[in-house]
Amino acid sequence: MPGKLLAEIHQTRPFELLEEEAVLNIARTAEVLTHHTSGFLREFQLSQTQYNVLRILRGAGPSGATCSQIGDRMITRDPDITRLLDRLDARGLINRERSKEDRRVVVTTISAEGLALLGTIDEPLRRYLRDRMGRIGKAGLESLIGQLEQVRELFNTSNQ
Repeated sequence: MPGKLLAEIHQTRPFELLEEEAVLNIARTAEVLTHHTSGFLREFQLSQTQYNVLRILRGAGPSGATCSQIGDRMITRDPDITRLLDRLDARGLINRERSKEDRRVVVTTISAEGLALLGTIDEPLRRYLRDRMGRIGKAGLESLIGQLEQVRELFNTSNQ
């Protein structure tokens, strides 16, 4: 039985491989999630990557994080983290200072304004995600998470 993706992308021929259809479904789903999450965050004048950085810095606590540490923890990679941090700094959402141990290293922390902004986003975002993803149910979500982790593992280990 053909999946819904064929109709969504207006493809008339069936996929040659079930694996291809699965990969394209993941890519299409990621695009839909990105689109809708970006729309939600636009209300707060944040991009998804900016939001991700603020969450990383909140999690890093008072010790903060370096550019490379932030880059390692990003959900989606951003080739120019410095420019991303510049935009957050210009809005007063982060603080940057040179490390006392190594003057070449810049440590970034989230500011009080950044924490306040995340505080205003947290509950509306939880409701937004619960309203949509919660419909899958706990068992379905746990299964989905496990399958997605397995896919990442298969692709990350296949290049070694």
